[in-house]
Amino acid sequence: MRAGSLAFLGRGGEEYEVRADHVIRRIGVFLIIVWVAATINFIGPRLTGQDPVKDRIMEQALQGGYIQQGMNEMAKMYSAKFGLDKPLWEQYLTYLSDIARLNFGYSITNYPKTVNETIGEALPWTIGLLGVSTVIAFLLGTFLGAIMAWPRSPRFVQYLLPPLLTFSAVPYYLLGLILLYFLAFQTKLLPIFGGYTAGTTPALSLPFILDVLQHALLPALSIVLAGIGFWGLGMRAMMVTVQGEDSMLFAEAKGLRGKTLFLRYAVRNALLPQVTAAVLALGQILSGAVLVEVVFAYPGIGTVLYYAIRNFDYFVIQGIVFTVILSIGIATLVLDLIYPLLDPRITYRRA
Repeated sequence: MRAGSLAFLGRGGEEYEVRADHVIRRIGVFLIIVWVAATINFIGPRLTGQDPVKDRIMEQALQGGYIQQGMNEMAKMYSAKFGLDKPLWEQYLTYLSDIARLNFGYSITNYPKTVNETIGEALPWTIGLLGVSTVIAFLLGTFLGAIMAWPRSPRFVQYLLPPLLTFSAVPYYLLGLILLYFLAFQTKLLPIFGGYTAGTTPALSLPFILDVLQHALLPALSIVLAGIGFWGLGMRAMMVTVQGEDSMLFAEAKGLRGKTLFLRYAVRNALLPQVTAAVLALGQILSGAVLVEVVFAYPGIGTVLYYAIRNFDYFVIQGIVFTVILSIGIATLVLDLIYPLLDPRITYRRA
């Protein structure tokens, strides 16, 4: 191993080398991308020209049936509390300082609740629903796609293609509405909305866990069915491409067994694009399938973001979007650094 590099073992026991300057360069690019995205995240909500504090106070006043005296003074006081009365450049510097410490401030809509508390309450719901659903859809879709493309598979497997094409073309939220109609409204097999039964006190007990699982089935089913189509068609296309490569033809000429050809030569080489997409999909879990969560009134990050946009809650929008940016950026960085482990043909060594 050369100086200034890191060595590690690949899947077959081969030694791979990643130069330290490459790692530093990739981390630098990652930080620049996060900074640019965070800046756009700061500027975007402010381009509308709306005053979130004044709008919120006016909304509460109208709900009470009268315009409260001293509303303008109250708006100025709360704007000073949230730092919205300062010049834009000063707000920007404060914003950068806060996000560097992962401190997103207070929620305007639910003051004095902080954005971190809001995200912390919704995060387990989104990770539990979308994390498990994405992994299940990836595993099932990849397996079905590989089998459909393998010429030695049973003939009945080919009949799976039309359903996969259909599921891949239907958006999450539309599929969710269809399932909601048939499984909740018509047959009443599953709950219509929510993360658990209204009036139930959350507790770490078997009845509550079963209740949560029952409420998660409908949104999870819509995500899994749509995801299976996406992953299945992607894997099928890659398997068809791999089977025409010289490595496959050479392996067949050597007389290797069908199982070895399928797993070690076809599936292994076709998995790289799938793994890339899977890592990016897992990085996007924090954003949630927003419309799916809204359709089922599921208490996840997507629903919180939806209501924050409706109420124009600056800091909740900034906190959630920046968290999504950070998670996707970290997922991409990790994937970039472990590429040589996934595919020996990829190297970051300089010639």
